[in-house]
Amino acid sequence: MNGSEKIRTGPWAHLPRAARDAAVHGPKEPPRTLLWPARPGLARILVVVVCFALAIGFTGGSIAIHAHVLDVPTSQAWLLGLAQCLPLLIAARWPLIAWRVTAAGLLCGVIVMATKDEFWPWPVTSFLSLVFVLFAVAVSYERRTSGGAVLLTIVGVIAPAALLAGMPVWFGIILTGIVLIVLAFGDAVGGRYAAEASLAEHAELHRQDLARHAVLEERARIARELHDVVAHHMSVIAMQAEAAPYKIPELPDAAKDTFVVVRDAAREALAETRRVVGLLRADDEAAERRPQPGLDRLDELTRGATQSGLAVRVRVVGVPRPVAAGVDLSAYRIVQESLSNASRYAPGARVDVEVRYGPDLLRVRVVDDGARTTPQESGGGHGLIGMHERVAMLGGTLSAGPDPGNGWSVVAELPYGDPP
Repeated sequence: MNGSEKIRTGPWAHLPRAARDAAVHGPKEPPRTLLWPARPGLARILVVVVCFALAIGFTGGSIAIHAHVLDVPTSQAWLLGLAQCLPLLIAARWPLIAWRVTAAGLLCGVIVMATKDEFWPWPVTSFLSLVFVLFAVAVSYERRTSGGAVLLTIVGVIAPAALLAGMPVWFGIILTGIVLIVLAFGDAVGGRYAAEASLAEHAELHRQDLARHAVLEERARIARELHDVVAHHMSVIAMQAEAAPYKIPELPDAAKDTFVVVRDAAREALAETRRVVGLLRADDEAAERRPQPGLDRLDELTRGATQSGLAVRVRVVGVPRPVAAGVDLSAYRIVQESLSNASRYAPGARVDVEVRYGPDLLRVRVVDDGARTTPQESGGGHGLIGMHERVAMLGGTLSAGPDPGNGWSVVAELPYGDPP
């Protein structure tokens, strides 16, 4: 079984992707980052300061207790204090390494104190250091690793203290209970963090999937609409090429042959276009096969928006002129989507629709006044993606965002193209 199969089917399947990779390929880094923030900043500085303060304080206390209370030689007191407490410095970043050093230091303390008649062989600060390190391990690693660390602590540290150093068995049971509680608490905290991270990752993947799906749907719709426009013109070309020899009887044979070639090419292109784009049509899309709308149906569109509660005002600036069918359709769709968004996110708003026929560009601007009440439905679609797709296909520009008048505006500039 390779690494990817372990990740999909192993015990770390519930963890985020980075956590699963770390669990499979080894504990080079903690699979969770609850104690060590992923990005440098104030939070990471705070973690370093806390770990430094605990390590210095516990190490100093451990050395002092070893030397002055437990009567351990000074050199040994320093070594034991450093080994048992100083690993707190790296516990947040590398908790497993810190645990190994701390556990080894505590075991050495048991060996040193085996000949002394003491209630337990460590300073309180040293055991507190072990508790903090075990908590970091439980938070940072999957359950099998943290459980193994706790089991080795009980067998390799607490049990020898009861057997070799004269620590009462009942007190060893209490210490074992403390260690198990630390394991359970750390695992619960770390598990919650891993679950939240996994949910966040899945939510982001779902959002990306929705965006990609919206793009594909809009592209398919544009392709279908483009097919309707192209099919119309190709049909006209085929019919005109077919009728030309009858309209002009004196045409030379070479011209007639040329018209036959044009007719056949137009019919072949039309059939191929219908075949390819037909794959994009669903069974329930018969309504889209009717003639596509344009700016000549703008009044009908605004009446529908008014019935939905919007106060729509339409203004046409300049002299209307013929535009390419794709431009006409895209301008209509942009106004339609903008009014739909205004109805969804600003019900009852006043909306100004301006269609400006400039020298070189058709400019469509839809602005609402920002009146906000409770939206009729939650969530959001990807209408802006479709607008951008349409405008990019025609070589125009589109901007959408907050309006200085505390509303929302959509402005599209489209080249006229070749009119029909």
